[in-house]
Formats: sequence, C-alpha cells, structure tokens
Amino acid sequence: MDVQTLAPVTEREILDTIDAQRTQAVALLQELVAHPSLLGDEASAQGLMKRQFGRMGLRVHEFAIDEEKIRSHPGYSPSIVSYDGRPNVVGIHQPRGALRGKSLILNGHIDVVPVGAESLWSRPPFEPFIDGDRLYGRGAADMKAGIVAYTMAFQALQRLGYEPAAPVYLQSVIEEECTGNGALACLVEGYSADAAIIPEPFEGLMSAQMGVMWLTIDVYGMPVHAAYAHTGVAAIDFANYLVAELRTLEAQWNRPECRHPMYCTHDHPINFNLGRISGGEWTSSVPTHCRVDMRLGFYPGRSCAEVRAEVEALLARAHAVHPQHASVRVDITYQGFQAEGCVVDLQVPAMQQLMQCHRDIAGEEPPVRATTATTDVRFFHLYGHIPATCYGPHGADIHGVDEWVSIASMQRVSAVLALFIARWCGLNRLPAAG
Repeated sequence: MDVQTLAPVTEREILDTIDAQRTQAVALLQELVAHPSLLGDEASAQGLMKRQFGRMGLRVHEFAIDEEKIRSHPGYSPSIVSYDGRPNVVGIHQPRGALRGKSLILNGHIDVVPVGAESLWSRPPFEPFIDGDRLYGRGAADMKAGIVAYTMAFQALQRLGYEPAAPVYLQSVIEEECTGNGALACLVEGYSADAAIIPEPFEGLMSAQMGVMWLTIDVYGMPVHAAYAHTGVAAIDFANYLVAELRTLEAQWNRPECRHPMYCTHDHPINFNLGRISGGEWTSSVPTHCRVDMRLGFYPGRSCAEVRAEVEALLARAHAVHPQHASVRVDITYQGFQAEGCVVDLQVPAMQQLMQCHRDIAGEEPPVRATTATTDVRFFHLYGHIPATCYGPHGADIHGVDEWVSIASMQRVSAVLALFIARWCGLNRLPAAG
C-alpha cells in the first residue's frame, strides 16, 4: 500500500466531498429520526446503524450490556429497564496500511427522550420534515445529527481514497439520557483510544459538564375522608414541602461564593428539576402516597456519595421539624443518573487539534462553553483517562417541542471531524478499485 503523509487532503477537498454527500447525510438523518428510539425501544435504530457501518466496510461489534460486568464500576448508574434486545453497536476500523497515527473514538447516543404532549408539536415528532436549513423531529439534534456527522466524516475520507492510519471506533450507544451505561459498557468492554469526541449539539467545544443525580422521594401520609381533610396528613402536600426545602439547597449552591470556577458567569448553573410527580388514590380522600422524581445538578469535583449525604441530611431535618412528622414516612431511593461532573483540559494536543480544525473549516474561533447538562464524556475523562469533549452541530428545543437541527451546521461539523481524523489519525491511501 502506498503510504502517504499524515494529512494529504486539503480543507477544500473535504468540504467539497461533504457537500457532495449532503443528500445522503440528510436522508440518513431522516431515517434515523423516523425510528422512535425511546428508552427500551432502541433496537430498530441500532439495526440501521449496524447496516450503515457494515456498508462502510467497518467490522461491526454488536453486544448486549452485561449489567453484572458494570454494576461494580464507579461510573455505574442504577438501571431502569432490562437490557434484553437493546444492544450497543460499534463500527471498528483497523488500518490495512501502516499503523502510524493516533487512535480515536467517535461516540454518539441513539436514545431519545419522550416527546411529551404530542399535541403541542407542529407535526408528529417521529415524522421528520425540513423547513429551510432546519430538520425537525425528536432526536434530530440530540443527537442523531451528531451520529450522521461522524459517519459522513469517515465516509468522506473513504470517498477521497483514504483510510485512517490508526484504529477508529464509531460507537452508537444506548441510555445516555438516563444512565450512561451504554458508553460505560463500551469502556468496560475494552474500547480505548488516544482521544474521543462526542458530537452532542453544542456547536463548539465543551469545557466542563455538571454532575447529575436522579432522586426519588416516596411520601406516605395519613389518609382520611376529604370532609375531614384537616385532620389527616396529605402525602402530596408533604412531598411539595420537601421539594420546597430542596429548593433552598438549590439556591445555596447557586450563590456566587459557592460556585465552581467554570460556572461563575452562568445565570443559574444549578438546577433541581421536578421531572415527575404522582400520587393520590381518590378525589375525596386525603392522599396516602406521593412519589416525586427529581434531577439534581451539582458541580464538578463533588462525588455522588457526598451529594447524596447532603441531600439526605437536609430531607431528614425537614421531616424532623415538621409538626406532623410522626404521621409521615419518607423513603429515598436512587435510579438512573448517578453521574459525577468533570472539567475538560482544552490544552491537551487532541483538543488543540480539534480547535484548529474548526478554525480551518469555519474560519473563526470555536465557541467554548461549560454545560449545565451531563454527557457520556465523563466516562472517557474520569475512568478511561482519555482526552474527550463534545463538539457537534447547532440545534434547538432539545428535550422540548419541535426539536430541530441545522443541516448546514451538521455539514460543517462533519467536515471538521473529517479533517480532525485526517490530522489526528493520519491517512493511508486506499488501493485503487479493480
């Protein structure tokens, strides 16, 4: 095989090739969005990615998450549904030519969040449509456009007649939106590299991310007939009281003197989201039981155990001082995210190279921001000791109504990723067909 210099392709060649693939990229994104890959229903979308990786000549590794293998890992989060029939899919590139460059993981999550009240959407959320530069649909931005971007980036280099001169792993994982156990399973399975990029919809580089914890509070009160409601203890009312007490902790963590340095300029970095509340049995009965599910954000550098201890101590004090505490039982459990935050070192070679690739393709400095969300970057950073960040296309209404992604931005990210692969991994020329 004719071994070439590390990056023989030009920015112009990459941009032209990405542009030539636009129709294919949009079609792939539309097809992916049309697969409603909600929690527990990711298999059909993963089947599409398995076929796509195979068409690209990658060796496909499809594997189920073995919860026993990850349960003792410090990055594990308690699962919500069974992992049966919900595989991870990895496209594996091993160079046929000289092995000369640095290896790379390109990771994306296939799962999407619920659509909420579908009547609020302009069109059905899993029937993608295009309006100008925007492609609409649940998961379009978060983050199926990112998966398309790294897929088309890899394919563009093939169309130009090259292969990466180092191993590249294209990972399509499940459960980023609730545990991250999909990405964790890849790490435990042995996947490692010299760098990792997740094309989450940031249109820039992520410099830090929050820790996130899912918390469930079950309140059991004292039911009576509604005609004598004042003599009972309503579980719903007591649950609301506990949520209000947690709001005082949220306010405390948001104080300027309590903030992490990466979040000093944010308006409201810490958010305690009341995501779900259910309770009561009968309109004319004081409710016996109420369940509250909350998502708590916390700063990088804090452990999950430390946060749990502080939260539980606050709730215990709130329960103890309430005049009706003797008639109320409160249970606290954890399911889903138990995710620590992290800070990305943007000075390491991989991040500097990615920033330069953005400059060379976009002609401007890449935006850099600390996010108040969590991503699968934490696994690479905290447990794999792999330089990693998020860098993906621009979109909006993520987790909301009428989610959309910019097609032009997806194309630009794809070009940047292709240039990064060329420079980071190096390139070998593929043999001429025939």
